[in-house]
Amino acid sequence: MSWWGKLVGGAFGFMVGGPLGALLGAALGHNFDKGMKSLPDDELGPGDQQRVQMAFFTATFSVMGAVAKADGRVSQEEIRLAEAVMREMGLNNEMMATAKRLFSEGKQADFPLDEVLEQFRLECHRRTTLIQMFIEIQLQAAYSDGTLHQAESAMLKHICAVLGVSEFVFRQIEQRIKAERHYSGSASSKGSQGMSLNDAYAVLNVNQDTDDRAVKKAYRRRISQHHPDKLVAKGLPEEMMKVATQKTHEIKQAYEKIKQHRGMK
Repeated sequence: MSWWGKLVGGAFGFMVGGPLGALLGAALGHNFDKGMKSLPDDELGPGDQQRVQMAFFTATFSVMGAVAKADGRVSQEEIRLAEAVMREMGLNNEMMATAKRLFSEGKQADFPLDEVLEQFRLECHRRTTLIQMFIEIQLQAAYSDGTLHQAESAMLKHICAVLGVSEFVFRQIEQRIKAERHYSGSASSKGSQGMSLNDAYAVLNVNQDTDDRAVKKAYRRRISQHHPDKLVAKGLPEEMMKVATQKTHEIKQAYEKIKQHRGMK
């Protein structure tokens, strides 16, 4: 049974404690009070995997609410856009309702952002790929209105600092998100033409001067980082696999675009 199935079924024994547990408990109308435990250095076992999945889900939508409130208010348009991001993830109705409540928790003036991030970092236990996916989702939501506002940018940089993500990596992720958004927006108007060459290079984190071997290496690294099964094994909720699947599709599209332009085999 998935972590969500156990949660709604009443099996809360593996629930995380701390601020993440309190947030999810409030969203579900339950009172969780379980202490944290450290995660092993090796691959997560099934119980711990579900624990991290729960932490990822809870942190994702509560922090998304905090970022939306970064400028001091959350407009109806920002709420609508956040709900659109949730729908794009393919969440079922129950998870959508919980995600919305977590988003509302994150908007509150007393939301413990740093405490939530610190616990999330500990739960991820140095799984940088999972943390970067979390940042990608936050950036995707922040850019949903087409612009990253100054207050949102400042908060996202702070989030990265707490999670141990360098500004260089943040900028790389931001460039990828902008390229993916440009591709998604242009695909409907350009039909099969799809992704531009500049967007393709940005998605793979390479440039036009990068040699073919390095491009291929970058492609393999990006595919490995976003492989849905690998991300789920590290703690991405199964119900959010659609995000990883979409990203792997865009990575493949980018690589094919570059290969075609260069005549690579």
